[in-house]
Amino acid sequence: MTGRAVRVLVADDQTVVREGIVMLLGLLPGIEVVGSAADGEEAVRLVAEHAPDVVLMDLRMPRCDGVEATRRIRADHPGTEVVVLTTYADDDSLFPALRAGARGYLTKDAGGEEIARAIADVRSGAAGLSPQVQRRLLERLAEDGPAPRGSGPSAAEPGTAPQPVLPDGLTTREAEVLALIAEGLSNPEIAAELFVSVATVKTHINNLFAKTGVRDRAQAVGYAYRHGISRQP
Repeated sequence: MTGRAVRVLVADDQTVVREGIVMLLGLLPGIEVVGSAADGEEAVRLVAEHAPDVVLMDLRMPRCDGVEATRRIRADHPGTEVVVLTTYADDDSLFPALRAGARGYLTKDAGGEEIARAIADVRSGAAGLSPQVQRRLLERLAEDGPAPRGSGPSAAEPGTAPQPVLPDGLTTREAEVLALIAEGLSNPEIAAELFVSVATVKTHINNLFAKTGVRDRAQAVGYAYRHGISRQP
């Protein structure tokens, strides 16, 4: 990345909250606020006009809610990342937003440092999730349990335990990388965890994205919990 400031758009239907977020962001180094929107429709329009790097997106807004606005922005402007900033952290808010393409999810009790970190994370390709949201994803993964892998065990070498059949043709290593993405690890952290190079991690991620049809890390997290993919203890 260059030293250019990250260009951010703020979308929130409450004027006081929206203006407060804009003011807070204005105090943070390396961030330039390029606009603010009072609803999802205006957010979509302003993204087309200003091409921000990141949108801080509220969820409950009139005319077009944050989930639909996120879906439209990610479809039409893939270079713009979305970080949800909302009062709500329930499953009915969290998971639709991630499926729509949001790469970050924070609640409005987040401080300036946490918001800045989430913005930096999504710009670098990581997931900008608050600790409580990461915990909820892992809890949901544990609650759902592993999804059905097929009607029988896969072939195994003599003397080895049968391996589960992974969805969409994922290899065991790709599933392991996916599980680490779901835990919120960055590419360098995954490389250190698996004792491989960052380039190798990127290759695994490109392959698993192609196989599963996900577009970004946030969707990969949703895919992981739906299919029960996690690191075994």
